[in-house]
Parts: sequence; C-alpha cells; structure tokens
Amino acid sequence: MLDQQLIEELIKRGVIQKIPGEKVIQEAALSGGSAEEILYEKKLAKEEDVVKIKSELLKAPYRKVDVNSVDEKLFSIISRDMVLTYRVIPIERTPNMLVVGMFHPNNIKAQDALKFIAKQQGVSLGVYLVTLSDIGALLTRYSPFKKEIEAALIEMGDLKSENSAIDLEESGKGEEAPIIKIVASTLRQAVEIGASDVHIEPQRRSLRIRFRLDGALVEAISLPPTLIQPITSRVKVLSRLKLDETRVPQDGRFRTNFLGREIDYRVATFPTPGGEKIAIRVLDPKTGLRGLDQLGIGGYNAKIFEEALARPYGMILISGPTGSGKSTTLYAVLSRLNRESVNIVTLEDPVEYFMEGINQSQVRPEIGYTFASGLRQILRQDPDVIMVGEIRDSETSGLAVNAALTGHVMLSTIHTNNSLGVIPRLIDLGVQPFLLSSALNLMVAQRLVLRLCPDCRISEKADKEMEKLIDENLELLPKEARDEVSFSKPYTIFRNGNDRECKKCKGKGTTGRIALYEIFRMTRELGDIISKGFTSGALWDEARRQGIVTLRQDGIIKVLEGKIGIEEVLKETT
Repeated sequence: MLDQQLIEELIKRGVIQKIPGEKVIQEAALSGGSAEEILYEKKLAKEEDVVKIKSELLKAPYRKVDVNSVDEKLFSIISRDMVLTYRVIPIERTPNMLVVGMFHPNNIKAQDALKFIAKQQGVSLGVYLVTLSDIGALLTRYSPFKKEIEAALIEMGDLKSENSAIDLEESGKGEEAPIIKIVASTLRQAVEIGASDVHIEPQRRSLRIRFRLDGALVEAISLPPTLIQPITSRVKVLSRLKLDETRVPQDGRFRTNFLGREIDYRVATFPTPGGEKIAIRVLDPKTGLRGLDQLGIGGYNAKIFEEALARPYGMILISGPTGSGKSTTLYAVLSRLNRESVNIVTLEDPVEYFMEGINQSQVRPEIGYTFASGLRQILRQDPDVIMVGEIRDSETSGLAVNAALTGHVMLSTIHTNNSLGVIPRLIDLGVQPFLLSSALNLMVAQRLVLRLCPDCRISEKADKEMEKLIDENLELLPKEARDEVSFSKPYTIFRNGNDRECKKCKGKGTTGRIALYEIFRMTRELGDIISKGFTSGALWDEARRQGIVTLRQDGIIKVLEGKIGIEEVLKETT
C-alpha cells in the first residue's frame, strides 16, 4: 500500500512521469517486489528525491549516514545476515539508545527483531529512514570475507595435506556446506567492493583468487591446492557447465540476488596444467548501467551528444581499445533511448546487462549466428533502434550502414585510435565513401582513467612546463567550450594522495574510473572532404573547424576540475 502511495505522490510532485510510474506499480504487483526498488532499477528517480517524500508519508525522519563513522562494535549487535534480510543497519549506540536505519520502517518483522535486540541490550530504540545506497555502503565495512573463508577451511579440516580429499557430494549438500560458503563469500565480496572480474587461478602450490578493481588485478586470497577441483566444480554447477569436460574451454552464466538487485555472472573456463582457470565477469547493474552524465560526458560534449540522439536515424559509433568502457557508453545510450514507443533490438557477444523493455540477442558463431546474419534478421523485426556489439568485418559494416540509411538509429563499437580514425576504418572495411555522409551521425572515442578520491587528493600549483601544456590545450578549445571553463593562472592541479588513513578510498587514492571523450560530428563539409578523397590532415582541419574537444583537452579540463590526475591524462592520450 505504501509503495502505491509513494509512486502516486512522486507522480503528483513531478518527480516521475505518470505512465512510467503506473507501469512500476503494475510490475511490482505482478512480481511481488518493491515498487521503490523497481523505480531505482529502472533509473526513473534519484534516491535523494524519493526519500524526502517517503519520509513525509511515513512520518519517519530521514538520515544520511556517514558509513565511515559507524563503530565496528555495532556489527556484532546487528549481524550481516540481519542487514541483508531486513534492510536495517546500525548507526550509533548511546548509553540509553540504539540508533538504527531502516529502508522499510513499516516492516513488522524487522521492527520485532530490532525491539528484541534493544531489549537484550537494555536500551531504547531510535529509528531513522535510510537509503539502499547507505545500506550497501555500510555492508562493505563488515568485511567478513577472509574470516568466512578461514571458518570454512576449519570446518573442512586440514586441507594442506596432499593426501586429504574432498567429498564433492557431501560438500554440495545444504546451504552451509564449506565449498558453497567459500564460493558464495567470494562472489559477494566481489559485488560489495565493486570488482569487475573474479579470477580463480590454479597455481603449483595454491589456488589464487584475484579481483579486478578499477582495471587492475588485486590478490584477494590464496587457498590450499586441494580446493582447486571442488571450487571449480561448484562454479561449473552454478553455471550449468559440463563437470566431466576439463579439456576444452566452456562458457556459461548464472544470476544471484543482492540487496534487491539481480547480479549476473559471466563465466569462462580455461584448461591449464594445474586445473581449470576460471574468469568470472561480475555484471552489477548498479555499477555497469549508468546515465551519460555519470560517465563523464558533460557540458559542451553533452550538447553534441544530445543533438545526435534526437535525430531519427543514422550511426553513432563508439571507438576505443578493449576495456575503455565502450559497452557501458552504449548501454547508457540505450537507456536514454528506451521508451514505450521505440522498438530497440540488440545483437551482442555476449549479452552483458539485461535491460527491461529492450529486445536483446546473443550471437553464436559456432552455429552460424553471427553479427552479419543476425543483423539481417533484426531488420525484419521492425526496429527503430539497432545496437550491434561490434563492427569487425566488411559484411557487418555494410549491413550497418544500410540500416542507418533506411531510417534506423544504428549504435555500435569499432576499434580505432581516435574518433577521426572511424572514417578510414569503415572505408577499409569496404564501405563506399559517398555513403558515409548520409549514414554517420557521430563518431566518439573514449578512454577510462582513474578518478581521484575527493577526500584525500592533493592540490598543488602547476609548474611552468605543466602550465604551458595546459595553456596550449585550453587555447585550442572551441569558443563555446572555452566559455564553460573558468580556470585562471596559476593553475591548480591535483594528484593521488594515497592517504592510508582515508576511509573513503581505503588508502588507494582513487574511487572508481571516469571516461575521457572525443566527439567528431558528420557535417556537410566533412562529407565533401570524404567524397573528394581525404587525407589525415584534411580530417583534422575539419575537426578543428567544427570545434572538436580532443581526448587530451577533455582530460585537461577534468584535471583542473580536480576529478583526475595529470599523469593519467598524459598516459592515456597523445
């Protein structure tokens, strides 16, 4: 009942539109889930906008929790399992009161559990309304990963002996089995710390587990070698892979639920002399699905992007090396275009994030279902928007251009060094030059760089050499972009603080990554240059004429804004 009241109030106050809001209520009724959580999953509203109205309806005070200030002693009073089950967190303990945060303050079972705990502690209970984000952030501080693994190893007995054996049938019985605990704890830890991948690697004397964080691999734990086979088998069971096939690589996936959001895991096995290495891609919609503004497209570039997205047909191609965030940008564009009146069909290898309202398909080259053959079929599905994971051959490029010419919005990725390189790459793939002016709308190059921690970053004055570099880049900015920049000499730049005491970044000095963008538009002048036979110099002249902001210039702006370090820009751009 509260969910419906909340959605109706959000519609009334203009926080969300009526039709999407009504659909959220309907979907919650059909699935039995929380309308508020569906609202966040679909990115229809921000938590800070919703929680204020929710607080008024419940007549419960809202509190923004500083998760780093919560005393770890409280973790023994309100356990991790209770946090996950009831969506409650401890906030503080005074001599007379236990203060907690609740996502669902009207949950009777949660209230009873908290009252029981308060009675045990001999204190009264104080309740605030909190957001799911704060609950998730505090969960990362519980950090039971290594303790859970150690407890599971003790439960299994001494596994360091080469003669000890694991009974796979016994280890698979019940949710409390040690092997199940180890794998579940590993996957949960990966989600909580925001890892993009989990690597389970057999070594000669150990089983190494590493997480990829912000593009770099970090060792999480090293386990006895006798766990190689049972852990591999557990992951293969989850992924529905063949247990008895260890000679060739296998691919699979599975899904779990964490704090109301579904997490997908994409699994790939790889045979090695010591056993099967397993790479698990963690596909968390909270980190992988973002809006364009969250990715680093802002100001001048954002206006250009929005203009291109408003056009009814044409190609938008994202370029960059592997791991530069191209797919994330494509998903952000799809989310922006996703409406009831639009038929969006994708062809991916593989499907990473499942998006409501979008028709997604995965290519299977082993049975002849390729990007090219799939694209032919997509054109028979009456699409408005088509997304193809990658243009990598002449057949796919030709079909993609044809789709853009026949009234479709075509989204894809392509491997080039910069945005200008898209044109010669398409021609190299066999696309006729005269078709490009009509088919292409936007060519976007991007790179990912580490975002500085705002709490421990260090500011300093730029030296003469750095000042000269900044001046050169700012002077070449188009007037409209330069008008948005309000930096003056002496320039202040920032660098990684690596403050081991920093609670926000835990001593890393960085918090996630942000993208640098370079956007090249198709114009009438560019079309004339292409049709006459172009040179690299002619393309750059046109890029400067239309006011391109290069990757390095975008990086310099973000440096002066304090978002990234200058070293990252110099490393990733030329």
